Amino acid sequence: MDPEPVDLDFSESEIRRYSRHILLAELGGIGQAKLRTARVLVIGAGGLGSPVALYLAAAGVGCIGLVDDDDVELSNLQRQIAHTTATLGQAKVASARSAMLAINPDIQVRTHPCRLDAARAPALLAQYDLVCDGSDNFATRYLVADACVLLRRTLISASVLRFEGQLATFRPHLGGPCYRCLFPQPPATESVPNCAEAGVLGTVTGVMGSLQATEAVKEITGIGDSLAGRLLLWDALAMRFTTIRVAADPDCALCGAAPRIRDLSAHAL
Repeated sequence: MDPEPVDLDFSESEIRRYSRHILLAELGGIGQAKLRTARVLVIGAGGLGSPVALYLAAAGVGCIGLVDDDDVELSNLQRQIAHTTATLGQAKVASARSAMLAINPDIQVRTHPCRLDAARAPALLAQYDLVCDGSDNFATRYLVADACVLLRRTLISASVLRFEGQLATFRPHLGGPCYRCLFPQPPATESVPNCAEAGVLGTVTGVMGSLQATEAVKEITGIGDSLAGRLLLWDALAMRFTTIRVAADPDCALCGAAPRIRDLSAHAL
Protein backbone atom coordinates (compact mmCIF):
# COMPACT_ATOMS: atom_id res chain seq x y z
CA MET A 1 0.00 0.00 0.00
CA ASP A 2 1.41 3.37 -1.00
CA PRO A 3 1.86 5.91 1.81
CA GLU A 4 -0.69 8.69 2.01
CA PRO A 5 0.55 11.73 0.04
CA VAL A 6 1.89 14.66 2.07
CA ASP A 7 0.78 18.20 1.25
CA LEU A 8 3.97 20.24 0.74
CA ASP A 9 2.18 23.43 -0.26
CA PHE A 10 3.62 25.83 2.32
CA SER A 11 2.88 29.54 2.37
CA GLU A 12 5.78 31.99 2.31
CA SER A 13 5.11 32.74 5.96
CA GLU A 14 5.26 29.04 6.87
CA ILE A 15 8.53 28.60 4.99
CA ARG A 16 10.07 31.47 6.96
CA ARG A 17 8.63 30.30 10.28
CA TYR A 18 9.81 26.70 9.92
CA SER A 19 12.96 27.31 7.86
CA ARG A 20 15.29 25.85 10.50
CA HIS A 21 13.24 22.67 10.54
CA ILE A 22 13.06 22.43 6.78
CA LEU A 23 16.86 22.76 6.57
CA LEU A 24 17.28 19.58 8.60
CA ALA A 25 17.82 16.69 6.19
CA GLU A 26 16.13 14.26 8.58
CA LEU A 27 13.03 16.44 8.89
CA GLY A 28 12.70 18.67 5.84
CA GLY A 29 9.47 19.74 4.22
CA ILE A 30 7.90 16.29 4.50
CA GLY A 31 8.47 16.19 8.25
CA GLN A 32 7.13 19.69 8.68
CA ALA A 33 4.04 18.76 6.69
CA LYS A 34 3.49 15.78 9.00
CA LEU A 35 3.67 18.09 12.00
CA ARG A 36 1.10 20.36 10.39
CA THR A 37 -1.45 17.54 10.13
CA ALA A 38 -0.69 15.96 13.53
CA ARG A 39 -3.11 16.01 16.46
CA VAL A 40 -1.52 15.83 19.91
CA LEU A 41 -3.25 15.78 23.29
CA VAL A 42 -1.32 17.21 26.24
CA ILE A 43 -2.53 16.00 29.64
CA GLY A 44 -1.79 18.70 32.19
CA ALA A 45 -0.94 22.35 31.55
CA GLY A 46 1.52 22.59 34.43
CA GLY A 47 5.24 22.11 34.87
CA LEU A 48 5.62 19.45 32.17
CA GLY A 49 2.67 20.41 30.00
CA SER A 50 3.84 24.02 29.68
CA PRO A 51 7.09 23.33 27.77
CA VAL A 52 5.47 20.47 25.85
CA ALA A 53 2.62 22.68 24.68
CA LEU A 54 4.80 25.70 23.87
CA TYR A 55 7.39 23.71 21.90
CA LEU A 56 4.77 21.72 19.99
CA ALA A 57 3.05 24.99 19.11
CA ALA A 58 6.33 26.52 17.97
CA ALA A 59 7.10 23.38 15.96
CA GLY A 60 3.88 23.75 14.01
CA VAL A 61 1.84 20.80 15.28
CA GLY A 62 -1.47 21.54 13.62
CA CYS A 63 -3.89 20.64 16.40
CA ILE A 64 -3.00 20.53 20.09
CA GLY A 65 -5.45 19.65 22.85
CA LEU A 66 -4.96 20.70 26.47
CA VAL A 67 -6.55 18.92 29.43
CA ASP A 68 -6.46 20.53 32.88
CA ASP A 69 -9.11 21.58 35.39
CA ASP A 70 -6.95 23.89 37.54
CA ASP A 71 -6.54 27.66 37.64
CA VAL A 72 -3.20 29.48 37.63
CA GLU A 73 -1.81 30.07 41.13
CA LEU A 74 1.21 32.04 42.26
CA SER A 75 3.07 28.88 43.34
CA ASN A 76 2.83 27.60 39.73
CA LEU A 77 4.94 30.37 38.23
CA GLN A 78 8.27 29.01 39.52
CA ARG A 79 8.10 26.30 36.84
CA GLN A 80 4.91 26.49 34.73
CA ILE A 81 6.24 28.78 32.01
CA ALA A 82 3.06 28.90 29.91
CA HIS A 83 1.55 31.13 32.60
CA THR A 84 2.38 34.61 33.91
CA THR A 85 1.55 36.87 36.81
CA ALA A 86 -1.02 38.52 34.54
CA THR A 87 -2.92 35.23 34.12
CA LEU A 88 -3.25 34.42 37.83
CA GLY A 89 -6.74 33.08 38.48
CA GLN A 90 -7.35 32.10 34.86
CA ALA A 91 -8.00 28.52 33.83
CA LYS A 92 -4.66 26.94 33.00
CA VAL A 93 -5.89 25.70 29.63
CA ALA A 94 -6.98 29.23 28.67
CA SER A 95 -3.72 30.78 29.89
CA ALA A 96 -1.62 28.21 28.06
CA ARG A 97 -3.71 28.55 24.89
CA SER A 98 -3.05 32.29 24.81
CA ALA A 99 0.69 31.71 25.19
CA MET A 100 0.71 29.08 22.45
CA LEU A 101 -1.20 31.22 19.98
CA ALA A 102 1.05 34.19 20.75
CA ILE A 103 3.93 32.02 19.53
CA ASN A 104 2.11 30.51 16.58
CA PRO A 105 -1.34 31.80 15.55
CA ASP A 106 -1.51 29.35 12.65
CA ILE A 107 -2.22 26.29 14.80
CA GLN A 108 -5.44 25.09 16.41
CA VAL A 109 -5.54 24.77 20.21
CA ARG A 110 -8.47 22.92 21.75
CA THR A 111 -9.06 23.38 25.47
CA HIS A 112 -10.59 20.71 27.70
CA PRO A 113 -11.05 22.33 31.13
CA CYS A 114 -11.92 19.13 32.95
CA ARG A 115 -10.48 16.39 35.10
CA LEU A 116 -9.99 13.35 32.91
CA ASP A 117 -12.05 10.36 34.03
CA ALA A 118 -13.05 6.97 32.66
CA ALA A 119 -16.25 8.36 31.15
CA ARG A 120 -14.52 11.16 29.22
CA ALA A 121 -11.23 9.50 28.31
CA PRO A 122 -12.18 7.25 25.35
CA ALA A 123 -13.98 9.86 23.26
CA LEU A 124 -11.44 12.56 24.11
CA LEU A 125 -8.27 10.57 23.39
CA ALA A 126 -9.78 9.15 20.20
CA GLN A 127 -9.71 12.66 18.68
CA TYR A 128 -5.90 12.72 18.77
CA ASP A 129 -3.06 10.73 17.21
CA LEU A 130 -0.58 10.94 20.08
CA VAL A 131 -0.78 11.70 23.81
CA CYS A 132 1.78 13.48 26.02
CA ASP A 133 1.04 12.84 29.68
CA GLY A 134 2.38 15.34 32.18
CA SER A 135 -0.19 14.70 34.90
CA ASP A 136 0.77 14.91 38.56
CA ASN A 137 -1.10 11.94 40.04
CA PHE A 138 -1.09 8.19 39.58
CA ALA A 139 -4.84 7.86 39.04
CA THR A 140 -4.64 9.99 35.90
CA ARG A 141 -1.41 8.38 34.69
CA TYR A 142 -2.86 4.88 34.82
CA LEU A 143 -6.15 5.98 33.28
CA VAL A 144 -4.32 7.66 30.37
CA ALA A 145 -1.94 4.72 29.95
CA ASP A 146 -4.77 2.19 29.86
CA ALA A 147 -6.85 4.30 27.48
CA CYS A 148 -3.92 4.72 25.08
CA VAL A 149 -3.42 0.95 24.84
CA LEU A 150 -7.12 0.27 24.32
CA LEU A 151 -7.33 3.02 21.66
CA ARG A 152 -3.98 2.11 20.06
CA ARG A 153 -2.50 5.56 20.66
CA THR A 154 1.17 6.27 21.26
CA LEU A 155 1.83 7.63 24.75
CA ILE A 156 4.81 9.74 25.79
CA SER A 157 4.85 9.87 29.57
CA ALA A 158 7.02 12.02 31.83
CA SER A 159 7.19 12.70 35.55
CA VAL A 160 9.34 14.78 37.89
CA LEU A 161 10.03 15.11 41.59
CA ARG A 162 12.59 17.21 43.45
CA PHE A 163 15.73 17.05 41.25
CA GLU A 164 14.83 14.00 39.15
CA GLY A 165 12.79 13.18 36.09
CA GLN A 166 11.84 10.18 34.00
CA LEU A 167 10.55 9.77 30.46
CA ALA A 168 9.30 6.87 28.34
CA THR A 169 7.38 6.23 25.13
CA PHE A 170 4.79 3.46 25.04
CA ARG A 171 3.32 2.10 21.80
CA PRO A 172 2.53 -1.62 22.27
CA HIS A 173 0.29 -1.54 19.18
CA LEU A 174 3.56 -1.15 17.23
CA GLY A 175 5.53 -3.52 19.46
CA GLY A 176 7.16 -3.08 22.84
CA PRO A 177 5.91 -2.60 26.39
CA CYS A 178 3.07 -0.56 27.81
CA TYR A 179 3.07 1.52 30.99
CA ARG A 180 1.80 -1.42 33.04
CA CYS A 181 4.61 -3.65 31.80
CA LEU A 182 6.93 -1.26 33.64
CA PHE A 183 4.63 -0.31 36.53
CA PRO A 184 1.96 -3.04 36.89
CA GLN A 185 0.12 -1.35 39.75
CA PRO A 186 0.12 2.18 41.19
CA PRO A 187 2.02 2.60 44.44
CA ALA A 188 0.26 3.37 47.69
CA THR A 189 -0.72 7.04 47.72
CA GLU A 190 1.23 7.78 50.89
CA SER A 191 4.43 6.13 49.60
CA VAL A 192 5.22 8.72 46.90
CA PRO A 193 5.00 12.43 47.76
CA ASN A 194 3.88 14.93 45.16
CA CYS A 195 5.63 18.17 44.22
CA ALA A 196 3.51 20.18 46.64
CA GLU A 197 4.82 17.99 49.46
CA ALA A 198 8.42 17.31 48.39
CA GLY A 199 9.20 20.22 46.08
CA VAL A 200 10.67 20.32 42.60
CA LEU A 201 13.39 22.36 40.93
CA GLY A 202 11.60 24.40 38.28
CA THR A 203 14.15 23.78 35.57
CA VAL A 204 13.74 20.00 35.93
CA THR A 205 10.21 20.29 34.56
CA GLY A 206 11.57 22.38 31.69
CA VAL A 207 14.18 19.81 30.73
CA MET A 208 11.84 16.83 30.96
CA GLY A 209 9.02 18.65 29.16
CA SER A 210 11.38 19.66 26.36
CA LEU A 211 12.56 16.06 26.01
CA GLN A 212 8.94 14.94 25.95
CA ALA A 213 8.18 17.40 23.15
CA THR A 214 11.26 16.19 21.26
CA GLU A 215 10.07 12.60 21.41
CA ALA A 216 6.63 13.69 20.21
CA VAL A 217 8.15 15.40 17.17
CA LYS A 218 10.20 12.26 16.46
CA GLU A 219 7.17 9.98 16.71
CA ILE A 220 5.09 12.22 14.45
CA THR A 221 7.75 12.55 11.77
CA GLY A 222 9.32 9.09 12.09
CA ILE A 223 12.87 10.37 12.53
CA GLY A 224 15.55 9.06 14.86
CA ASP A 225 15.30 6.19 17.33
CA SER A 226 12.10 5.87 19.30
CA LEU A 227 12.33 5.81 23.08
CA ALA A 228 9.83 2.93 23.07
CA GLY A 229 11.27 0.03 25.07
CA ARG A 230 13.49 2.31 27.14
CA LEU A 231 13.08 4.35 30.31
CA LEU A 232 15.14 7.54 30.54
CA LEU A 233 16.08 8.76 34.02
CA TRP A 234 17.69 12.11 34.77
CA ASP A 235 19.37 13.16 38.01
CA ALA A 236 19.85 16.92 37.81
CA LEU A 237 22.10 17.18 40.89
CA ALA A 238 24.54 14.65 39.46
CA MET A 239 23.85 15.75 35.84
CA ARG A 240 23.50 12.07 34.97
CA PHE A 241 21.25 10.46 32.37
CA THR A 242 20.54 6.73 32.71
CA THR A 243 18.68 4.59 30.19
CA ILE A 244 17.07 1.31 31.21
CA ARG A 245 15.78 -1.28 28.76
CA VAL A 246 12.15 -2.26 29.30
CA ALA A 247 10.69 -5.43 27.79
CA ALA A 248 7.05 -6.20 27.13
CA ASP A 249 5.55 -8.43 29.82
CA PRO A 250 3.74 -11.39 28.20
CA ASP A 251 1.59 -11.63 31.34
CA CYS A 252 0.75 -7.91 31.42
CA ALA A 253 -2.84 -7.33 32.53
CA LEU A 254 -3.26 -4.70 29.82
CA CYS A 255 -1.26 -5.69 26.73
CA GLY A 256 -0.24 -9.30 27.46
CA ALA A 257 -1.31 -12.46 25.68
CA ALA A 258 -4.37 -12.82 27.92
CA PRO A 259 -5.26 -9.26 28.95
CA ARG A 260 -7.44 -8.84 32.03
CA ILE A 261 -8.06 -5.12 31.47
CA ARG A 262 -10.36 -4.79 28.48
CA ASP A 263 -12.03 -1.46 29.23
CA LEU A 264 -11.72 1.45 31.64
CA SER A 265 -14.23 0.14 34.18
CA ALA A 266 -11.41 -0.36 36.70
CA HIS A 267 -11.07 3.43 36.79
CA ALA A 268 -14.74 4.12 37.48
CA LEU A 269 -15.25 6.42 40.48
